[in-house]
Amino acid sequence: MNEQTSTQIELTADQILDAALDLAQQQDNWYDFNLTDLANHCGTSINAIRQHYPDTNAIANAWFARALEAMLVELDDEMQSLPVKSRLELIVWRWFEALAPYHRLTAQMLGAKLHPPHVHHWVPMIFDLSQLVQLWRDAAGLHTGGRRRQIEEIVLTSIFVRTLCSWCRDNSAEQSNSHAKLLELLDKADRASSFWFHDQAA
Repeated sequence: MNEQTSTQIELTADQILDAALDLAQQQDNWYDFNLTDLANHCGTSINAIRQHYPDTNAIANAWFARALEAMLVELDDEMQSLPVKSRLELIVWRWFEALAPYHRLTAQMLGAKLHPPHVHHWVPMIFDLSQLVQLWRDAAGLHTGGRRRQIEEIVLTSIFVRTLCSWCRDNSAEQSNSHAKLLELLDKADRASSFWFHDQAA
């Protein structure tokens, strides 16, 4: 065992993710980000990195999973008493706020996933989007089934995607323009289909 191997730092998945985010932000180029540079930055080996993240897309997925955890933190009693539209806004904006510290980098990650040669990432993204919307509904207290559930999922998916597209290009302070866009879309949906924003029994 050589000296470099014996002195390698053992890192947790969270530590590697944090290091990857910091390094990628310094480089400002997620498209060319690679595990070799990350391993050198962390003082460890590629194999040690791969035990947690087999590729850079897995690192991106972990970053979005962290945002999802932040989104799903349980609402306190005061928040649970808010109207459904307000709960929907509060919950999903947590997701965007969690990603905001690496706003430009996050937009680059999404761009890399959507890059034409990366078509193998598209289907998982669709499933991830569907899961996010379903969890968003559940956390906001929307528990209907059948056609009403389908309508809610379609409307909320459209709202999320349109807000996300705005957010990725938003250079306003704390992405306030995108937050306003989210509120506008929720308000329009409420006026157009008010029945699905009413409080529902679990």
